[in-house]
Amino acid sequence: MEYKNLLVTLSNGILKVTINRESKLNALNIETMEEIDKAFTRAYDDEEVKSVLVTGAGNKAFVAGADISEIAEINEMNARKFAERGQEIFLKIENCPKPVVAAVNGFALGGGCELAMACHIRIASENAKFGQPEINLGIIPGYGGTQRLPIYIGRSKAMELLMTGDMIDAKTSLSLGLVNHVVASHEVVSRAEEMLQKLNKKAPIALGQIIESVNSVYRPEEGYQTEANAFANCCRSEDFKEGTSAFLEKRKAEFKGK
Repeated sequence: MEYKNLLVTLSNGILKVTINRESKLNALNIETMEEIDKAFTRAYDDEEVKSVLVTGAGNKAFVAGADISEIAEINEMNARKFAERGQEIFLKIENCPKPVVAAVNGFALGGGCELAMACHIRIASENAKFGQPEINLGIIPGYGGTQRLPIYIGRSKAMELLMTGDMIDAKTSLSLGLVNHVVASHEVVSRAEEMLQKLNKKAPIALGQIIESVNSVYRPEEGYQTEANAFANCCRSEDFKEGTSAFLEKRKAEFKGK
């Protein structure tokens, strides 16, 4: 299968999925999201695939967010579909019956943080930074960020990060439980591969059942729908138009609560 925005390789049972938009800091546009969906369809269906590694091209960013130029064009009606489709793809990752490890090699912001959280295990480089800065655009996370972040780091700290849009570094992310391990930047992919090689030796059926059983603890379907509706509501506001315009024009946004 040909990909425009991904590098996808299979070696020793590990399907390596690299977001390959380095000039855009690997930002997620709609086309890239659909390619991620196709890559994980292969992960589900291909018996040679034992596990999946997700990372970003280069050493600056895992995924620095969504493509703001696309988001700026959406309205309330298509915003709900936009969020629901992203949630569907990331739930596909989360529910993959084969282990999925994220090698977070830099910025994991917005959709990038949501992508990392959808993976089963996160290994971060020392220069990694995590955050959900959507509030600065006058919107909220739409790909599951409001649902997964409280699960990983607790309600209070999640509220703070979601409402301030602040970034946290790798060390803080480790202390909060957002990531499993922090390693040197040049080791992040190799450490993820080592983890997956270890998991590839375990019983595949049992691994899949562990994933399903742990995920069954958290079934926030109603919460995801609430998030999609709230994302759409934000996208009809003047604050959203101001936030995205300010970002693209490289100026400070002036929100008016309208």
